[in-house]
Amino acid sequence: MKKTSLFISLCLLICQTVLAKTVIVGSIAELQTAISNALPGDVILLKKGVYTTTEDILVNKAGTAAKPIVIGAQMPGEVEITGAGGFRIVSPASYIQVIGFKFTHASDKAKMEPGTTFCRWTRNVFQTTGEGNYLTIMGSDHQVDYNTFQHKRTLGKFIGVRGTGKQIAERLWIHHNYFVDFTKQTGNGAEAFQFGLSGYSLSSSNSIVEYNLFEQCEGENELISVKASAVTLRYNTIRDCKAQFTLRHGNFCKVYGNYFTLTPGLRIFGDDHIIFSNYFERCNPAINIGNGGAEVADGAPLTSHDRPDRVLIAFNTLVDNEDNITRTIRPNGIGSTFITLAYNVIQGGNEAASIQGPLYLNPSFKGNIIYNTKGAGQLPDSGFVQVNPMLQKDKAGIYHLQKGSPAIGAAKGSYAGIVADMDGQPRTSPLDAGADQVSVKPVTVKMLKPADVGPLAGNPVFKKQAR
Repeated sequence: MKKTSLFISLCLLICQTVLAKTVIVGSIAELQTAISNALPGDVILLKKGVYTTTEDILVNKAGTAAKPIVIGAQMPGEVEITGAGGFRIVSPASYIQVIGFKFTHASDKAKMEPGTTFCRWTRNVFQTTGEGNYLTIMGSDHQVDYNTFQHKRTLGKFIGVRGTGKQIAERLWIHHNYFVDFTKQTGNGAEAFQFGLSGYSLSSSNSIVEYNLFEQCEGENELISVKASAVTLRYNTIRDCKAQFTLRHGNFCKVYGNYFTLTPGLRIFGDDHIIFSNYFERCNPAINIGNGGAEVADGAPLTSHDRPDRVLIAFNTLVDNEDNITRTIRPNGIGSTFITLAYNVIQGGNEAASIQGPLYLNPSFKGNIIYNTKGAGQLPDSGFVQVNPMLQKDKAGIYHLQKGSPAIGAAKGSYAGIVADMDGQPRTSPLDAGADQVSVKPVTVKMLKPADVGPLAGNPVFKKQAR
């Protein structure tokens, strides 16, 4: 029986290898037929041109890790899909790659639905029309990378992450995308990037969002809205945006190594987050600790502004922000508990910490360095030193510690979760205060520019084809 099964498996593998092919198509009808007949390893390429859809392009085929099914533009950047429908990837689709298109079709039509796995959207330009999301992710283990999401003028999101039942999509990898030009909207539901909804907020995603650039995005008051648990957001750059990065619902998220300039910074609700090695310059505010409206752990609705509990805010650098670390008044607010502010470097701006509303319960303040601020605010004398941290701009205009800085080796105690600094360099004991760890290790992270992300970044072959 085992020999028979092995023989059948080998035959299937040989057939797939022989039958895998490249198909060039020149219409939406031909494209749909090729997708419907696709086998693992097939490459389906759409010729240069503008194509108008009247309905969704359905993708329900499965490739394999070694032999994905590729659906791409024959000339990257020169194939536009407009009209009423987009690529709708449905169960049991897996290992599908969508590469090199410009999408100007109706919004809410590019989807990876529940039950789909291991699919990838890469090196596309999204500029869909009407209200709704440019891209919606509901399945797990997907990758979205090196795309541009641009010029949104309506309600909806550039990317909306959802799930199935009460479980958020899991193990996503969203990286090196360019989010640009999302004008102000009237009403709720216009985040540039929304990861989850309140009903998913207590489910863990274990996803990574990294190396993405956000510029000139407003939409609504929230720029990035995380409504799920166990999401890591690292090494992203948020520049010249008028909306705020918000941990809105959920617990156990990590936010580190991100660059914030000319933006309302980071706002925090929920429990057990770790916020470290982030760089804030000319923000207002830099970090806003939410003043809770209710306590979800005690049975409050998931839609509540959940009281922040047990949040570590450490080893961040804040320079010339109008406001630094804040917590604002909320009618009947219940404050925040067990918040740790440790070894942050705060230079310039208003008070180092302006905490309004109910007093903290069991706060911890340790080793913060403040310089040239309008006072310490609510930082107790035992929680800071007032000394010049000796920050100096590098060639890229980013403040780093200089030799002899009192921040070098300043941290006392164990901080096992603080693994890297804002340059991507490893953190090793003794730890330096602020986002910068002085190190001879290679710099792997920087404040991103448009050339570092989107379809043309990091791929000279693609860049040549896409001209």
